Amino acid sequence: MKTIIGISLGSRAQDFAFETRFLGVPMRIERIGTDGSLEKAGRLVRRWDGKAVAIGLGLPQERWSVGNRRFEDADVLAVTRLARRTPATTGARLQSIFLEWAVRETQARLGRYFDNARVLFFSGLANHRVATTFSEYTQNLAFADPIRQLGVPKLLTSLDALGLYAEGAHYVSGWTPPRLLPAALVEQWTRFVLRRALRDAHAVVAPVHELDEFGLEELAGKTVVTSTVNTERVADFADKGVALVVDAAPEIDGHVLGPGIIDAMILAATAKSPEALDDDDYLSIVTEAALEPRLIWPGGERRINRFAFVIHPLSQEYFKKVKPIELLSKVSPPLFMDALERAMAYAPPFVYSKVTGIRSPTGVEAEGWLISVGGTPREIMKHPPEFTYRRLLDAAEMARKLGAQIMGLGAFTKVVGDAGVTVARRAPLPITTGNSYSASGALWAAHDAMLRLGLLEKPPKGRRAGARAMVVGATGAIGSVCARLLAKAVDEVTMVSPETAKLLALRDSILVETPDAKVRVAARPDKVIAEMDMIVTATSGAGKKVLDIMQVKPGCVITDVARPLDLSPEDVARRPDVLVVESGEIELPGEVEMRNIGLPRNVAYACLAETIVLALEGRFENFTVGRQIEWEKVREIYRMGLKHGMKLAAISGVNGPFSDADIARVRRLALAARARQGRKPKAAMAAEPVLPPGLRKPAGRRKATPGLAKPAPKKAEARARTRKA
Repeated sequence: MKTIIGISLGSRAQDFAFETRFLGVPMRIERIGTDGSLEKAGRLVRRWDGKAVAIGLGLPQERWSVGNRRFEDADVLAVTRLARRTPATTGARLQSIFLEWAVRETQARLGRYFDNARVLFFSGLANHRVATTFSEYTQNLAFADPIRQLGVPKLLTSLDALGLYAEGAHYVSGWTPPRLLPAALVEQWTRFVLRRALRDAHAVVAPVHELDEFGLEELAGKTVVTSTVNTERVADFADKGVALVVDAAPEIDGHVLGPGIIDAMILAATAKSPEALDDDDYLSIVTEAALEPRLIWPGGERRINRFAFVIHPLSQEYFKKVKPIELLSKVSPPLFMDALERAMAYAPPFVYSKVTGIRSPTGVEAEGWLISVGGTPREIMKHPPEFTYRRLLDAAEMARKLGAQIMGLGAFTKVVGDAGVTVARRAPLPITTGNSYSASGALWAAHDAMLRLGLLEKPPKGRRAGARAMVVGATGAIGSVCARLLAKAVDEVTMVSPETAKLLALRDSILVETPDAKVRVAARPDKVIAEMDMIVTATSGAGKKVLDIMQVKPGCVITDVARPLDLSPEDVARRPDVLVVESGEIELPGEVEMRNIGLPRNVAYACLAETIVLALEGRFENFTVGRQIEWEKVREIYRMGLKHGMKLAAISGVNGPFSDADIARVRRLALAARARQGRKPKAAMAAEPVLPPGLRKPAGRRKATPGLAKPAPKKAEARARTRKA
């Protein structure tokens, strides 16, 4: 039986010894810790030299290279050279192979896990090969070599900077602290910089024992890429909130063995010298011995994906949320607010809010940032598209540096120019406009509102709902999808848009998809608006009046998807017998923390919810861009939303969520108005509307979902409720 000795700088409390069979050779493995003493490690090497078959050293690698430069650690080399008769190895080559393999395995197994992550290396020089691997997935690399080697409170933030530092050409290489600063203050400064960098990182690459001094504040939620993490350290990482440990050290017979010991075992089994082993030998041995890196979730599997979302002020009133501006607006002439509005359009993007606490029922979490650009819709429409593109690309670069893996465009930023196509092509991360979920949310809200009003007749089974619907702004991205879906769900759809040629082309394409649909087109809504049971407004008119609410039929449900809204609060107040819904807002899963965006807690606009759903799903791709939305994607994002716990929020109007009493009042007023007009009240709607199958909610889910209606009441009960109303 061959004896393999592992000498580590780690704690003696973690020593072990066991017997195993490796590559067909019986071996006895013994690990001896030195509690961080390099001198003691040297004495142990001398003691076991000639007695052990091979010695594995748990020390920093003795040689490494960055570009054309070669480096050596003189102290480690001195220890290895103390072994005269027994081969001694730190396993540096094996360590490099396993670490790179571990990173690639994690990225593949967990699905783009490191995309755009902020990664901190305690030593980029010692892990240059791994850093190069990470650079394939993210540009957000930071290296603490100047801090740990020279005490310079400065991080290197690119592989190029690391190369210059290695050459001695980077300016921090010759840095000396100001003479006026005490050494203790400089040390505290450097420790502060390192701790802050660790707090801001998503992943850290470091020797496992160098993380002992850090706690919950620095390591919570982090991914640690390291080697030789035993059971005790896993428990310690769990206490410190570490999300994932990527351990390059394999496990043999229940013991985690570092690269030095594994390399020593290979030397003993093959009877080769360290210099005689090449990469082919390692590949063959790793395959034969079934060695592989490990992914460890110390506190249970927990994945946090990251997103960003662009917002902007919808009017001058939004600037008044800043107290000094509010005070100035009261005493200054209107020209002041106009000038401020023009100036803010040129302002650089900034982080309006961090968003945390989003947790899917699947266990995946999401966090993100709301990034604001300063232009109001009026200012955005005044400038050429390239003006807004530049600001959105600045926001995308900010999102990349924050670590976002996908970015959504909100409100008018998704309307400008080619509706996100150019931004998606130029941005450093995937882009989505959120229009697929906005279309889904609009119909979801409209359907729920119509169910709660109960003014439509029950259609025969398998037939369309007996309703007439209108889409104002039908040739737009959201409007066209709403029209396509409504053509499958209701008796008649009227599409309204001033773009007559586009309108005719849209009608023809809908009739190809749904040949039995009844589709009408109009340049203005006036002529047939009084007959509509449902209206969806999805224009980009920046506050222009698009319909006369006084012409609308009592009991009509209007879903206003436009931002700014097509209908003002004053318009809505004039028709208390009409239910006006501010599109379909989505209730997010978890306990969400973010600054006020004008919605109740845990509620988000559908376009923002689409970005969050894609983040939770790990779909980091250009999902919805351009003016043509695929209704298959509307169905897909709806289903993904259900999977991750998205719900239709309480139906909201201009004055906030509608209560049951509000709905009952609208119904009562609508029935009274219809009676005065000589209209016959219809039986309460109780049947399942024929919406596209993809938007139907599975049985057992929330009843507000499109495609699932309340149980059909008996005819007598329906008549009684109608008489009572």
